[in-house]
Amino acid sequence: MAKKEKKEGCKPLALWLVTFSDLMTLLLTFFVLLLTMASMDNAVLTKVTLHTADLGLLQKRGSGRANVKERMVAELMEKPWEVLEKKQRIKDLLFPDDEMPEDISKSELDKNLEILAKSDGVALVFTDKLLFTPGGSELSDKGKFIIDRLVPMMTQTNAPVNVAGYTEQGESAANPLILSGDRAMSVLTFLVEAGLPNQRFSLSAYGGAYPVLDGRGDPVDSAMNRRVEILLKTARPIGGYQ
Repeated sequence: MAKKEKKEGCKPLALWLVTFSDLMTLLLTFFVLLLTMASMDNAVLTKVTLHTADLGLLQKRGSGRANVKERMVAELMEKPWEVLEKKQRIKDLLFPDDEMPEDISKSELDKNLEILAKSDGVALVFTDKLLFTPGGSELSDKGKFIIDRLVPMMTQTNAPVNVAGYTEQGESAANPLILSGDRAMSVLTFLVEAGLPNQRFSLSAYGGAYPVLDGRGDPVDSAMNRRVEILLKTARPIGGYQ
């Protein structure tokens, strides 16, 4: 009698391959997700950079010029209540000795630049001697250097700025009010041409009004009366400026 042939059984399936393929699929999905998130971060950063440029905060000559010093000054400007005790620090940061031209001494700068805390911000007050030729309204080379030093700091804040001109009472000028306005306009124009957006600026002219007063309330016979005040309105009221 012939022997019956044994039927071969089915070989066991390699079920571990199913689990392994699922794992590989999950890992691939994970890495694709990481790549997608990285691309999104770059896109967001690009958008933020473009948005900053669109606001006019880093434009033209002011672009890329700000450094740690300018950021520090901008932060001090945001705190008018600290200005009185830190105004020399602000001067040193804005006008470091090693970057000043030979025709502007430190003593001259200290004498002709005042920093004031006001109810709505901080005012940088420059005498006409530091900015203009005697009796003139066009910025001198010295004045252009001084005002140009303010541009990087101003790119670090979007605070509104008022530029106000004043003259000495009795100053020899055909029209002191017009002269004060022309001086303020020269400073404002320079700042706008340096890349700051003109929407941030307003202009005031007071002629011989509002002279610097002494402790008794009497006008002081001082060059500080012939001045231009650059007021950064960093102490904003509730609701902000329109």
